[in-house]
Amino acid sequence: MIRLLGILVLVLDVVVVLDIYRSNKDTEKKVLWILIVFFLPLLGPLLYYVVSRDR
Repeated sequence: MIRLLGILVLVLDVVVVLDIYRSNKDTEKKVLWILIVFFLPLLGPLLYYVVSRDR
């Protein structure tokens, strides 16, 4: 069960990083968001989609 949760978090992080990479944000903002996702694996993607995602 724990392994499945880890895999799901990893997949979520990869999807969010790809979304950040494809966005039309400045390079500095992209790097900052990728670092946030990397260091906060569960909270980072949530913050990105709530705060910064282009609508």
